[in-house]
Amino acid sequence: MVAGETSGDLLGADLIRGLKTIYPDAIFEGIGGPKMQAEGFYSLFSMERLSVMGLIEPLKRLPELLRIRRAIVDRYKKSPPLAFVGIDSPDFNTNIELKLHRAGVKTVHYVSPSVWAWRQGRIKTIKKAVDLMLTLLPFEAEFYSESQIPVRFVGHPLARQIPMRSNRLAAKKQLELISDKPVLCLMPGSRAGEVALLAELFIAVAERAGDSVPGLQLVIPAANEARYEQLKGILSCYKHLNIKLLRQQSHLAMASSDAVLLASGTTALEAMLFKKPMVVSYRLGAITHALVSPFIKTPFVSIPNLLAGEMLVPELIQSDATVEALTAAIIDALDTGKNKPLIEQFDRLHKLLDMDSAAIAAEAIHQLVSS
Repeated sequence: MVAGETSGDLLGADLIRGLKTIYPDAIFEGIGGPKMQAEGFYSLFSMERLSVMGLIEPLKRLPELLRIRRAIVDRYKKSPPLAFVGIDSPDFNTNIELKLHRAGVKTVHYVSPSVWAWRQGRIKTIKKAVDLMLTLLPFEAEFYSESQIPVRFVGHPLARQIPMRSNRLAAKKQLELISDKPVLCLMPGSRAGEVALLAELFIAVAERAGDSVPGLQLVIPAANEARYEQLKGILSCYKHLNIKLLRQQSHLAMASSDAVLLASGTTALEAMLFKKPMVVSYRLGAITHALVSPFIKTPFVSIPNLLAGEMLVPELIQSDATVEALTAAIIDALDTGKNKPLIEQFDRLHKLLDMDSAAIAAEAIHQLVSS
């Protein structure tokens, strides 16, 4: 297995638990984070080395990334596993899958790359590289079926892990927040580049929103220890603001909140499952954005909007991600009187994704390797 970031680590850990019920004596190894390692996974390299974003940052690390990828391919050509599972990180994993597939190894890709949204030509390589695609979202499975690629929609494990209703007051108490004052959760990303581009913008928005929302409390859950130290350095310039910086604990932070300002990605799905009004934002480096934007084929970037097929939550991306626009959207999201229809939509989408993902994915992999 190879997972390249925090969300992949969570999925990998869940999948390992599912596979252990079928293969109790299996050895799981490759690249993974602390959640996978807690399940007995052996990581050959630090997952943090794969957590790069955009087009420019990976180029800076290209020699190291190529060296890691070559080592993975060589290892599993010499000692073929029952199956290789690439978890997300498609630009890194698809090449591994292609080479191992050609060497006779059964290959699985867990979490569809966004080929339905941009760079649709990648589907040709995926078809040559992957024996089975496992998708988290239903519209993705339809896309692969149309391309004659074996696929299984497994639901999203987070939909089962996160309850339909979380206890906001209990979460506030655990984080030592004032129970009758609103909470805004800031989530500027899990990668260093994301935090560098978004953290100060989000803090400025929170500061401005606090002028209009009396008693507004602020929490930032850091995705990992490296992001904690990065955010701690950034927050040293904002000592006048009372911001609670957490080591991980993202689910607790979201459960405690009245609204979430977040970087587009898995966190938008998590906020939806916690039934939290949110504002989705993202910025890329100027060069990366100029290169990427012509290839985007979808009107939405966030999972709640993609699932619903409509703009359920605001998306303020790139030049639209201004302090003024984001502040107005956050103040609106904090207005609890407006949110009942949104919560009802989130409930419907939660039920759509609530499946025994680990068991379904594990059984699909078992059928693949047994065929």
